[in-house]
Amino acid sequence: MIDFKNPVNSHHFYHAHVYFDTDTLKFASDLCARAGKNFDLKVGRVHLKPVGPHPKHSCQISFTDKDFNEFIPWLDKNRNNLSVLVHAQTGDDMKDHTDFAYWLGDSVPLNLSLFKVG
Repeated sequence: MIDFKNPVNSHHFYHAHVYFDTDTLKFASDLCARAGKNFDLKVGRVHLKPVGPHPKHSCQISFTDKDFNEFIPWLDKNRNNLSVLVHAQTGDDMKDHTDFAYWLGDSVPLNLSLFKVG
């Protein structure tokens, strides 16, 4: 399990993964759309099943260090108790989802076995 850490702006590129379930689908979809519009960010598809290391429904928002200081507090304030994984995009998936992973709200165990070699 990853220790809880507050997001720190120490990399150039990031993803935020907003986790939700069927009861919070509309809210999460609207939140991601607002983030894209308000901050001119790239918003990925709303996944209604686990994808990659993400064990719940999720939507990915891509952003940079230039967006971080405004976007992260906004996302934290507007997430309405949804869990959000914020992680760096360095090219090392394992480190990005562990050492460079931060949480808004409760952390969610990730399926890190996808990143293990061998």
